[in-house]
Amino acid sequence: MFIGLVLTQVLILNHIQFSGFVNPYIYILFVLLLPLSTPRYAVLIFAFLMGISIDIFSNSLGIHSFATVFIGYIRPLVIRVISSREEDMSDYPGLMQNGIVWFLSYVSIMVLVHHTILFYLEVFTFANFFSTLMRVFFSSVFSIFAIVLSQLIVFRD
Repeated sequence: MFIGLVLTQVLILNHIQFSGFVNPYIYILFVLLLPLSTPRYAVLIFAFLMGISIDIFSNSLGIHSFATVFIGYIRPLVIRVISSREEDMSDYPGLMQNGIVWFLSYVSIMVLVHHTILFYLEVFTFANFFSTLMRVFFSSVFSIFAIVLSQLIVFRD
């Protein structure tokens, strides 16, 4: 999945830009779908490797690495906040295992955090705050749609 997501992101999705406001980033799906039993240090290492792979191919100087490691770090907190009870959770945080409402909440929070960090680090200024906020919003909506669609296509019953 790691290699497939890196290749999809670098070869296809990095070349998609609608009006300069929509940049889909679905490579974070790798971090989002790691089993919940994965040790935190392993999640952070995998997140760093995924982020640095995208940085190398995108020539982006570590912003993908930082944003991806950050969502890897806050992942247990987000899961704890949106989950009603621990024993109801599957070890795999996928769409089919936990339901559409839980998965959509999980993905939405993580994508919004990732994109906010990524785009504000990319511009590194608050001069065009609302323009960057629009990029975050539209890219997040498109990325969430692509992630949920990929889950529906790959894991259909």
